[in-house]
Amino acid sequence: MIVGTPKEIKNHEYRVGLTPESAAELVSRGHDVLIETGAGDGIDASDAAYEAAGARIVASAADVFARADMIVKVKEPQASERAMLRKDQIVYTYLHLAPDPEQTRDLIDSGAVCIAYETVTDAQGGLPLLKPMSQVAGRMSVQAGATALEKANGGRGVLLGGVPGVLPAKVAVIGGGVVGFNAAQMAVGLGADVTILDRSPAVLERLGMHFEARAKTRFSNRANLAECAAEADLVIGAVLVPGAAAPKLVTRDMLKTMKRGAVVVDVAIDQGGCFETSRATTHDDPTFVVDGVVHYCVANMPGAVARTSTYALNNVTLPHALRIADLGWRQALLADPHLAAGLNVCGGRVTHKAVADSLGYDALPLAKALAA
Repeated sequence: MIVGTPKEIKNHEYRVGLTPESAAELVSRGHDVLIETGAGDGIDASDAAYEAAGARIVASAADVFARADMIVKVKEPQASERAMLRKDQIVYTYLHLAPDPEQTRDLIDSGAVCIAYETVTDAQGGLPLLKPMSQVAGRMSVQAGATALEKANGGRGVLLGGVPGVLPAKVAVIGGGVVGFNAAQMAVGLGADVTILDRSPAVLERLGMHFEARAKTRFSNRANLAECAAEADLVIGAVLVPGAAAPKLVTRDMLKTMKRGAVVVDVAIDQGGCFETSRATTHDDPTFVVDGVVHYCVANMPGAVARTSTYALNNVTLPHALRIADLGWRQALLADPHLAAGLNVCGGRVTHKAVADSLGYDALPLAKALAA
């Protein structure tokens, strides 16, 4: 199979779909690997490093899309990239389709086979291809929130950990999954006063046992969310409904009760965001203010720490990429129901039910997509 990786073109996206080491693994299995020149610059991987791994460097993204059987990326294909897709070409990347009807329509029209990292599952019911980026984003959310809290950046001028004689900042983390756990770890480590909200008693018990007295846990309902938001200096939205749009848990009315200069970091923005006032921002212009509250809603946070993120991502995406390249997409998905859960669009139809429900499509049953 010919596997191609273009240079990412989303704003300040420095990650790359394949590292030189991953390219070497594919080449060792007899596959051809095409890398757009400069694709690895953001992780300090030169064209020469890819050539040493056995990959071929091509001059443009157009060359990659025209020649590759499978495109391996990081972020969802942008409009100019979607225009280059062709029928039955495999796209293996993050897609986050639920809040993005335009991208979904373009992928449907292309006839491509679109496998989304964020909906691939594992035997434990987890999302293993999303997990490393959730870990990165969770940890970065506290860094981003701490910076936004600085007065020069529009925040309250509060230090997360305080100092002797001055209380630490109050941090509310909405969601106790991978993002929330990692955010809480960072905030606790900095000495903040941390409360984690979740709707699962099992998750709350696990978090309580882990953090003990270092963080508080609360059941997530409207009353508790409203109270925590009003008291917090920093609120981190770490909510995920796999494949579906994130629920708007913090309303505009709740926002109006927050302290002037408080900060919200919406890590769920890839799936539409969990604050009613959220809209996607970029690393160029990461924040905006609504009702005196600073919003940080960068949709590709891990792109800022591209080297760490790329290697963490390749650790989990490469085994599936090898399987798809070795067997072809249909046989690979038939052999692995967890990888099959990643199929979002195929044959001009949406195949993931949560995506279809979010956007008003009738989902093509997975069995039919694989049997076609």
